[in-house]
This record gives sequence, C-alpha cells and structure tokens, in this order.
Amino acid sequence: METLEEDLTCSVCYSLFSDPRVLPCSHTFCKTCLDNLLQVSNNYSIWRPLRLPLKCPNCRSMVELPPTGVEALPSNVSLRAIIEKYQSDNEPRPPSCQEHHRQPLNMYCIQDRQLICGLCLTVGQHQGHPIDDLQAAFTREKRTPSLLLAKLSESRWAQVCELGEQLEQEKARCEDLLRQDRHNVSQYFHSLEVVLAKKRRACLDALDKAAGEVCRAYDPLIHKVKELQEEQLDLVSFGSLVEEEESPLVFLEKVHLFRERVEEFTACPLPSVVNMSLTPRAADFLQQHWASVSIQGLEDAPVPKVCCCARCGSIGAAVEAETGGGEPDGQGQDQDQDQHSKLWAVPLLGLLLLGLLWANLDGRISLDFTWFPQLVHSLSGETMACLCGTAQALYATIGSHVEIWGSYLSAVGQKSIQHLALLLDSLTPT
Repeated sequence: METLEEDLTCSVCYSLFSDPRVLPCSHTFCKTCLDNLLQVSNNYSIWRPLRLPLKCPNCRSMVELPPTGVEALPSNVSLRAIIEKYQSDNEPRPPSCQEHHRQPLNMYCIQDRQLICGLCLTVGQHQGHPIDDLQAAFTREKRTPSLLLAKLSESRWAQVCELGEQLEQEKARCEDLLRQDRHNVSQYFHSLEVVLAKKRRACLDALDKAAGEVCRAYDPLIHKVKELQEEQLDLVSFGSLVEEEESPLVFLEKVHLFRERVEEFTACPLPSVVNMSLTPRAADFLQQHWASVSIQGLEDAPVPKVCCCARCGSIGAAVEAETGGGEPDGQGQDQDQDQHSKLWAVPLLGLLLLGLLWANLDGRISLDFTWFPQLVHSLSGETMACLCGTAQALYATIGSHVEIWGSYLSAVGQKSIQHLALLLDSLTPT
C-alpha cells in the first residue's frame, strides 16, 4: 500500500493527485500545480507567444500549451478512478462486533455502557439490558457534567482544604516524634558504645599489664642466655687463638687464662625455663561473667585482673574481678592488704574448726558448739559476703595449684623414669 501511495502522489506538491492532467510529454501533475508553474513561467517571460511554453518538472523538456492554458490539457481519467478507489478503501469503516462476525455495533447498552450489535442484545451477553441510540444517549447526558459541577459547592471545598491541613499537621507531629525517638535511640546506643569502649579499654589495659609482667619475667632470662652465647663464642675464638700460639711461655699463660675462663663459664648455672600461666583466660572469663550481663548491668560488668604466675613456683595467683571505673592507688593497696588478710584469716579459722571437730570425734575433748550459730547470726551481711567471696577465691587458688603441682609432679616423674632408664642402660653389661 505504501508503494501504491507513492505512485499516486504528485511530484510537485507530494500529495495525492487532485484533478490529474497529462502533459504532451506523458507526465501527469495536479491541475493546480500546473497552473502555479505556468504562472511563474509567464512572470519571467518577456514575450507572449500564441502557445504557452512550460518546462516539465520531471523530464525538464519544454512543452507548449494551448492559449487556454492548463484547462485544455487532457485529464487522466484512469488515474483519477484509481485515486478515488484508494481513498474509499482507506476511509474508516464502522466498527463490527468481535463476538459476532461482520455484525455492526449500532446500539448502545445503557447498563454496560458500550456499543453492541443486534445479536448481542437478542442471544448474547447483553440480553434483556436497556439500550438506546448512541447519539440520543450523548444528547441526554450532555448537561450532566454541569449538574455534577454544581454539587461541588464552596463548603465542600473548604472541608476538603481543612482536612488537608489537619493531615499535614498530624504528619508533621508524627515526624517530630520520630525525630525525637531517633535522637533518643542514637543517644542511648552512643552511651552503650561509650561504656563498651571503656570496658574494652580496661580489659586491654589488664592484658597490657600482664604483657609487661611477662616481659619482666622473660627478658632478663633471655638477656642472660644471649650473654652466655656471646661468652661461649668468645671462648671458642680465644681457644682457636691459643692453639695457634707458638711461643711456649705465652702459650702456657694463655692456656692458664683460658682454663680459668672455661671453668668459670661452665660453673655458671644456666637459667631454668619458667613456665608461666595466665589467669583468667579472656574467653573463659567473658563466657563466665559476661554471657549473662544485661544492658542495665553493663556499667557494673566485671573486668578481669590478669595474673601471671610460674607454674612451678611456690606462690599462687588468685583470680580477681574488679568493676570498671578505677580506684586511687592508695585505696587499691589498702583493699588488697585487707583482702589478703581476709584470705589468710578464713583458712586458719577453717583449720581450727576442723581440728576441734576431729578432737571431739576422737573423744579427747568434749566441745559444745552451741556458740557457733550465735557467732554466725552475729556476723553482718557484708562480712558474710566477704567470707563467701574469699572462700570462692581460695577454692579457685587451690584448684589452680592442684593442677599446677599435678602437671609439675607428672613432668618430674617422667624425667626421673628417663634418668633411671639411662642409669640401668649404663650399668647393664654389653
């Protein structure tokens, strides 16, 4: 169809031919287009011949028209008929029903507000619905919009505006509340972050203090070992020089000096390896004391006091838990001395009671323990709490020492068995 439309288009006005006329050169143009071309040609002509000259827009050949002009040119009847047929085919056709083929939609269903055909009304989905002519329905409803606009009064508009203002105010109020809540949430969690950072710093400080104790324990020993290594290397170098000495007198003097230095070096005892234990371990302490800490009790959450002690030493390290915040040095020392005095007082009291109980069971001494409940009731709550805490610390200390001494005795036993095996091997005749 596009190619057909191009063939039916005038090359001058680029529209469908209107009253097409044929030039002597057989090209066809609209009558109006030819009149315009002839008018322009006559304006630029200086003479008026009997026949009017015209240049064809397609082939550029000069043709002569009769004196009557374009009106005398023959009309292209066949092309005119083709154009009229083409225009009639392209005219919009009345819509047809999609359910009933080739049935025109010539009725308006008032209930469903759509065009229907006769079969839709009689046997289709719109059977029994009220119908009307489309143009009549349009005329009848023409004044409906103005009637509906009349119902939108000024009072209704004022109510809608007032409602909009109230909604905006409520929205602003809710947004202000949310802004306050957001600020409170940020401030609350910031305070938690401050407390957690403080506790974290305290725990790391305790670990740093323990690291300092480890350095003070091992650095002198490492330094001593390095000095021994340097001394031995120096002695080896000096021995090599003594062997190369050729003078007998100097050789004997250097051998004497070398012997003294070697005897002094070998007589110097080697430092023993110190196996230190760190108590409490961070993972165990956090699992034991921090797993049940609530947010309200976060400020009072315990911070470990890490103690370093030699596993083979005679002095134990008690595990303490102190709350955050720090104390002055003098007050902390007084509390440590008071805690140590309580730590020793309770074992002595327990040992004394056990001795008296054993003597009573043996029949040597008859004791009356009626005073013991009175003594317990006379103790204050703070004293009882202190005794309970001291007992727990003593229990932890005893447990750690049992483990330390158990491992130590096990190591000593293994070394003794090894030495005994070596001694038996040496005594066994080969």
